[in-house]
Amino acid sequence: MMLRHKGVLAEEEGSALMTDAPADVSTLTFEVALAELEKIVARLEQGQAPLEESIEIYRRGEMLKARCDELLRRAEARVETITVGADGAATGVRPLDPE
Repeated sequence: MMLRHKGVLAEEEGSALMTDAPADVSTLTFEVALAELEKIVARLEQGQAPLEESIEIYRRGEMLKARCDELLRRAEARVETITVGADGAATGVRPLDPE
């Protein structure tokens, strides 16, 4: 049985699925958001959740995915590549081209 808890779902049996998770995903770290997203995917793949619950956790999953994407874009923007001259010595850094 699923219960509402702090704006998200929590399983009555005490599973770690989304318990005590903040309703606002904007403060979550990448690792926390990804872990919760993985739990949501597993729950949905089981196909055991009622329709309304499935819709609600799917929406939560979309928010978590967007948060993970945002944090990855920020991380990519901070990564730099060391440039090397013809003699093999480091000459500086430039932003990493993600593609």
